[in-house]
Amino acid sequence: MTTNIKSELLYDVKYYDAEGAFVEIKVWQVPRSQDKPHGLRYSFTYVVKGARVIGYDNAEGKGDHRHIRGRERAYAFKSLKKLWADFMKDIEAFKEGQI
Repeated sequence: MTTNIKSELLYDVKYYDAEGAFVEIKVWQVPRSQDKPHGLRYSFTYVVKGARVIGYDNAEGKGDHRHIRGRERAYAFKSLKKLWADFMKDIEAFKEGQI
């Protein structure tokens, strides 16, 4: 399904670490809505050996949530800065074998 929601890509980066895993982050400015009250659509993904092991996003109709090793949980969005910090903290915890 195609939507006519006006969006502006604010940030788009993908980088690989020494082990070949990658981080991909995309953030769009969108009109504020019930689904996106902060006016942002985002996707933060950490992929290891071809599988997403950590992800934060707000896919249509699902609201803010995160994925950790295949399990989906609600996420309380506060700010992009906090989102980024939480995402990086989860990556470090994964690398250290804590999640």
